[in-house]
Amino acid sequence: MYIWENDHWPNFTWDTEKLLPQVTRAAHEQGRLLGKMDGLGFDQRDEAQLHALTDEVMKSSEIEGEDLPQKEVRSSIARKLGMKHIDDLVPSSRDVDGIVEMMTDATTKFDEPLTEHRLFNWHTQLFPSGRSGMTDIATGRYRENPIQVVSGPIGRERVHYEAPPASHLKQEMKKFLAWFDAPGKIDPLFVAGQAHFWFVTIHPFDDGNGRIARAIADMALARAEKSPRRYYSMSKQIRSERNEYYKMLELNQKSDCDITEWQDWFLNCLRRALQNADTTVDIVLQKARFWQRFAAESLNDRQIKVLNKLLDGFEGKLTTTKWAKLTKCSQDTALRDIKDLIERGALMQEQGGGRSTSYALVLDE
Repeated sequence: MYIWENDHWPNFTWDTEKLLPQVTRAAHEQGRLLGKMDGLGFDQRDEAQLHALTDEVMKSSEIEGEDLPQKEVRSSIARKLGMKHIDDLVPSSRDVDGIVEMMTDATTKFDEPLTEHRLFNWHTQLFPSGRSGMTDIATGRYRENPIQVVSGPIGRERVHYEAPPASHLKQEMKKFLAWFDAPGKIDPLFVAGQAHFWFVTIHPFDDGNGRIARAIADMALARAEKSPRRYYSMSKQIRSERNEYYKMLELNQKSDCDITEWQDWFLNCLRRALQNADTTVDIVLQKARFWQRFAAESLNDRQIKVLNKLLDGFEGKLTTTKWAKLTKCSQDTALRDIKDLIERGALMQEQGGGRSTSYALVLDE
């Protein structure tokens, strides 16, 4: 029996006393992170939000097996949120812009009602071509076909879950949407966990249910924090725990309406996501401290561009060849730029020499 076949559906319950320590720890991490961010400048908070939202969009898609180009996602978010001071933006595809539109709408407009019309818009934004991979799907409306979550080779598939029939969706979603905008006296963190689980269990669309469920959870978390700014990524943490994520969904979707185990996992996953956000904050602070050291220096545009790339996580080793390619200058000009930065204490030459000579940032004076 699936959970939606239970007589008590959808009257979810959980052991509040058992989960109280997890709620307390997660709420503490929320407050600690938000307090830390309040101490940053406006541009630094923008940088942290851009990091977190880029992770959220990319990792939510990765969970579903779709890899998005990081530069396009970052650029689309920066443009959507009006971050005009962000450098090195690139054009983005309508597929990327669509999922960015959905995710930012969920969090920046967290205090607006979640309606059927809004959900249909999100679904259309996720699939602007009306296709999922090579398959045509119904967009902007509830599915008309049965849905099973399966794994394994053809002929030996294992059915993990079967969603409610299409004929039930209108009524199921009416109940869900009414509850989400007026959940009653439930701790906001429990609301986020229940909303995620309930929506993905209904599975109202042909595709995109997981990504929309995670967007709804983010919306609930933004409501809990009363802030449109996101400084951590739940999807990034879920991606790193993907096997456990699917295991907990399947376990609870085949149980009665007691979802204590799901709420326990969700709260602990949230706590880990908040703790791991410290890495993003440290990167932003490190970048700010670096530029404070060189605020009075007269660096040229090429030097500023490459230094920002290094601070944002440049892949591989920096060489004169890569410098010349990035800034569209000659090898001689690249070498002069690099030597100037070494003299200023911004770069250092790494071990090795000759044609393989590489350079790294000096992050501390």
